[in-house]
Amino acid sequence: MFLRNLSVKILEVKSILKLPQINVVIVRQLRCRKLKWEEEKKDDGTKWKFLEHKGPVFAPDYEPLPENVKFYYDGKEMRLSQDAEEVAGFYARMLDHDYTTKSTFNNNFFTDWRKVMTHDETKIIKDLSKCNFKEMQAYFLSVSEKNRNRTKEEKALLKAKNEEIQKEYGFCTIDGHKEKIGNFRIEPPGLFRGRGEHPKMGMLKRRVMPEDVLINCSKDSKCPKPPPGHKWKEVRHDNTVTWLASWTENVQGQAKYVMLNPSSKLKGEKDMQKYETARKLHKCIDNIRKTYKEDWKAKEMRVRQRAVALYFIDKLALRAGNEKDDDQADTVGCCSLRVEHIQLHKEKDGKEYVVVFDFLGKDSIRYYNEVPVEKRVFKNLELFMENKKDSDDLFDRLNTQTLNEHLKDLMPGLTAKVFRTYNASITLQRQLDELTDPDASIPEKILAYNRANRAVAVLCNHQRAVPKGHSKSMEALKEKIQTKRDQVDEAEEDLRQATKAAKRGSVKEKLACDKKKKALERLRDQLKKLELQETDRDENKTIALGTSKLNYLDPRISVAWCKKHDVPIEKIYNKTQRDKFRWAIDMAGPEYVF
Repeated sequence: MFLRNLSVKILEVKSILKLPQINVVIVRQLRCRKLKWEEEKKDDGTKWKFLEHKGPVFAPDYEPLPENVKFYYDGKEMRLSQDAEEVAGFYARMLDHDYTTKSTFNNNFFTDWRKVMTHDETKIIKDLSKCNFKEMQAYFLSVSEKNRNRTKEEKALLKAKNEEIQKEYGFCTIDGHKEKIGNFRIEPPGLFRGRGEHPKMGMLKRRVMPEDVLINCSKDSKCPKPPPGHKWKEVRHDNTVTWLASWTENVQGQAKYVMLNPSSKLKGEKDMQKYETARKLHKCIDNIRKTYKEDWKAKEMRVRQRAVALYFIDKLALRAGNEKDDDQADTVGCCSLRVEHIQLHKEKDGKEYVVVFDFLGKDSIRYYNEVPVEKRVFKNLELFMENKKDSDDLFDRLNTQTLNEHLKDLMPGLTAKVFRTYNASITLQRQLDELTDPDASIPEKILAYNRANRAVAVLCNHQRAVPKGHSKSMEALKEKIQTKRDQVDEAEEDLRQATKAAKRGSVKEKLACDKKKKALERLRDQLKKLELQETDRDENKTIALGTSKLNYLDPRISVAWCKKHDVPIEKIYNKTQRDKFRWAIDMAGPEYVF
């Protein structure tokens, strides 16, 4: 589309300027060449015909500690076996972290550490509190300090080495395209942290070996070679999936994958399809809302519960939620809400029929919201809570599977996540339309964009703790602002003096006055930019804008807004994000509306 539009523009310019005939050939080539996003898509379930790559890069082997770095148990020096020393090092690196103050983390670590010890070591080391990791910690801190203070030559050498690895392992060939691979390095071993109060925090994440890894490539490609002395767990030729390698991590038993970079054709197509599905919801959302409101009065309890849950998913952008096992963090979504997670108030702070939500959502982030709801929803919630204990399910006739089956009946491809994507994107679109002043400066437009993005982040409960360096960076910014204000005051005084002098009629003095006037305007613009930056940074301190921007907001909305209002795209998306959303940047014009 972008190239076709470009070819039309070239033809228009050619006709005006009477350019040579050779340009017509260029234009025809442009017309024939398709963007990779516009190439024909397969609808038979296959993702590719040819796939070739070099396999993943494994974590480097463990390097034993120098002889002078000691570990002590119960006050006595003790030399650890290599495996025990490596795992002890993971803990030593975290001594100053909050995690090592938590009993769950410490107990899990100690249990898994003892599993890698020799028999003799387990007979001696029986109490974590008697272990002294201080010298190990000091050594790792010194290594980190040394790495931070590398010379220019050392940094250049390391950069060249990483670029060589990237060149060899960071790309694959897929159906004639050379595509970047997202995460070709396998994560090194370490201690599992988890989010919030995760019951498995502190457990050992074991080293991934070639024997753990499944490789996926086409039959007619050069199969990746495993490291010397090793072999792959399995080699597959499955063209219905897009992963290049896979293994199962040991802590939670989850499958991990080496995938294509977000800028790749397949990732771009998948992204585009996600937002196109959300746009389809826009066309039938009114009917869906009408249906679930009618279902609030249904005779069957399961239908009423499903309708109220769907109302919350739609209105509040709640996640559907899945049932958790005992060894997972106690986080919930809409379908797994318990009676203890909500409170009902017929009147609160001057509002009627208020529901107070208070629960831990994804990543153990607290969701607290006081929401006025329709009377029928309130009455249904009272009914759902009758004769139930706090620990009972609020929607005891509903689960995510039955909800998603119902959603597919309402619209092909519809899931609870599509509602979230739709509501996030439509909120951004409406907020941008409302907040953007076409005549504003670029910094003012960026503040308007961030405020629109913030509205989405609040809707989706994308919170964060205030960054540790926030106060310090705000103080530095305030100092900059004060310095700039002083410069403005000084420039204003200079201009007053120059204006008086210019009235005497000297050409030289008038030119000097004009020069000082322009300098003052520049300083005022710089001051305004800094003040807008201060406002933006302060408003953002507890909101995570990145999550919604990367996962829930149709990037074409942002691209179109940038093109419409002459805002450089790099002011909204960093390089990584521009790579991920290359399809949107190529395809969306200023007229695009979600």
